[in-house]
Amino acid sequence: MTKSNNHLVIMAGGVGSRFWPMSTADRPKQFIDVLGVGKSLLQLTYQRFGDFCPLDNVWVVTNKKYVALVREQLPDIPAENILQEPCRRNTAPCIAYVSWRIKARDPKANVVVTPSDHIVTDETEFRRIIGLCMDFTEDSDAIVTLGMKPNRPETGYGYIRADLSMSSLRQKEIFRVDKFKEKPDYDTAKEYIKDSSYFWNAGIFIWSVSTIVNAFRVYQPAIAKIFENLTPVYGTAEEQARIDAVYPECENISVDYAIMERVEEIFVCPADFGWSDLGTWGSLQMQTKRDLYGNSLIGHNIQMYESHNCIVHTLQQKQVVIQGLDNYIVAEKDGILLICKLEEEQRIKQFSGEG
Repeated sequence: MTKSNNHLVIMAGGVGSRFWPMSTADRPKQFIDVLGVGKSLLQLTYQRFGDFCPLDNVWVVTNKKYVALVREQLPDIPAENILQEPCRRNTAPCIAYVSWRIKARDPKANVVVTPSDHIVTDETEFRRIIGLCMDFTEDSDAIVTLGMKPNRPETGYGYIRADLSMSSLRQKEIFRVDKFKEKPDYDTAKEYIKDSSYFWNAGIFIWSVSTIVNAFRVYQPAIAKIFENLTPVYGTAEEQARIDAVYPECENISVDYAIMERVEEIFVCPADFGWSDLGTWGSLQMQTKRDLYGNSLIGHNIQMYESHNCIVHTLQQKQVVIQGLDNYIVAEKDGILLICKLEEEQRIKQFSGEG
């Protein structure tokens, strides 16, 4: 059920360079129909929250150059709720900006913050988890992050170690965070998944706006001062010019380093709703339907012969015939064709000229 003080923040400023040539600096992966379902990852993110909050309480934070794409893909969101970053400064300044902006309008706001380029396969379970976390943070100074139950030794994610010895008294599915862990090497990741207290850090956060603003004041006073000083101009014609002037002064730091690893009232809600951050072609292959030979085919006219465990992404109107490839990425967009071994996909940034 919609609550008038629920707010949704979608972070949509990333570049997604590991998905080149499908994802480019002009149109990153969050604005693309990655899965071949007729909707972009941004649209799927917005859709999965359902009637979670009023339309006036949906916020998107993105780079200035992507504002037109956001408006095109999410036309129902008020234009003033699309906040424009003049430069990239990681997630802490992004979250600080939108938090002070929300606080200026709704001091009692209860907020969920999500990336724009993840996928979820069980949306019913996802909404249940979000709902119970929102109930938990509404009348407390707790911060909750979602921990995904790992099913493989993944080295591309950070991990959260939970204290599973006792759940919260107010919600039996929520536990205190024991420690945040950096992205591990493969051997360390194998040890993590043997231990039921380790979870993938999904980068989805729930908190009241007063809690996160106070956390910035305590742990990141320099960033807090920048956005506190702008309080008189939020929602006015002056806002963008002032943001453009001061945003570059913010430290380039993630919210994990800036707040999560320092705050005391930090909790994790373990969850399992078919989550992936779609950070690589390999992760996309794992999340899409495959044929009898392990090939993941995203496109309209693709034929495979004597080929195994490939991912082919060609949404444009070309017939594609592939013979004799095993464990390859084949991706085509706007006159650029990539053919790359899956095991070499970390070099795609280099191939695109951005590495």
